[in-house]
Amino acid sequence: MVQETRQRWAEVLEGALGELTTSALARMDATLPWFAQLDAQHRSWIGSIAHGGISGMIGWLRAPDPGAETPVDPFGAAPRALARVVTLQQAVSMVRTTIDLVESQVERLFDPADHAAIRLEIALYAREIAFAAADVYARAAEARGAWDARLEALVVDSVLRGETDETIASRAAAVGWSSRGAVTVVIGDAPPTGATDGGTGGVVESVHRAARLAGLEALSSVQGDRLVVILGDVDDIDKAGRSVVDSFGPGPVVVGPRADDLRTAYRSARSATAAWRSASAWAGAPRPVQADELLVERSLAGDGHARRALAQEVYLPLTRGDAPLVDTVRSFFDSGTSIEATARALYVHPNTVRYRLRKVADVTGLRPAHPREGYTLRVALTLGPLLRPDGGDGTEL
Repeated sequence: MVQETRQRWAEVLEGALGELTTSALARMDATLPWFAQLDAQHRSWIGSIAHGGISGMIGWLRAPDPGAETPVDPFGAAPRALARVVTLQQAVSMVRTTIDLVESQVERLFDPADHAAIRLEIALYAREIAFAAADVYARAAEARGAWDARLEALVVDSVLRGETDETIASRAAAVGWSSRGAVTVVIGDAPPTGATDGGTGGVVESVHRAARLAGLEALSSVQGDRLVVILGDVDDIDKAGRSVVDSFGPGPVVVGPRADDLRTAYRSARSATAAWRSASAWAGAPRPVQADELLVERSLAGDGHARRALAQEVYLPLTRGDAPLVDTVRSFFDSGTSIEATARALYVHPNTVRYRLRKVADVTGLRPAHPREGYTLRVALTLGPLLRPDGGDGTEL
């Protein structure tokens, strides 16, 4: 008896299908502001959705088992591409408008004794079609998210490889990169598996969330055992590094030098990569640490860029000017960092030694008496002559 009643309801709706579809579209046009802004093709697709939604209800009523799940397709014959034109909120508005229209016609189309029962069926069907619409948009979002993640990883890999041609800007823009300021690259250990909800995707989302809170743009990718982060709109690289450091696993986190933009970020990536590989040699390194603070470890590990930087930025400045700064620093180290012993070795007053050491700090930014900075000076004094086999005056390397 119940099935016969449902069949009768289905026949009533089938007879009014065209009228209901037209009325639903008219109501959308009158009540949904965004509907009027769609072009003719998209409006026709929505007409197909409304028609398919009501047809789906007819099939729902004709199902042989009222308690069985009947597949519901909210988009019907309309292409899935429509999900990129109509938002989930708009889709819900379409479903609500269509269901409201059908409910408003219940008293006209059905016998009074059936009103309560048919309204219950409409409510059950509305629930199913709402879930089905949400599933379509969830799948579309997952597909889009997976594609964005692959594209973001490709951009990060291109920066690391130094393959920053014209396409990198468009690829970065496709995943939301809009930075117009300076860029830096941060590299460290990836979090242990399971440490972050969502696996690799959870790590990347954690980086994005931290960067947004700091007012920075971010691109990131987990590459094996390391996490690589590119930060944009950077004013202070130390502050930028600290903003995302909690997204990394245990171990050193290295911040590369500032680059002008994404196309030149490979220079920051090159320094950060070399520094990360050699950071374990400095047990007391801060976290995060700038790549330029690891020039000594990088040079000992075979990084030619770091060796040249030490020679050019530390050794060469000491060879210029009238004061014999190179000899003073060497004698200072050979004398066990004793100012009095250095003065005796150079036959000068201790205050002269103090003056020259202050001059060394002014010229290089490194204090000879500081253990870490003195170590850097020692290595620079060794590398300088090695990179100048001609024994010149220090103006070229």
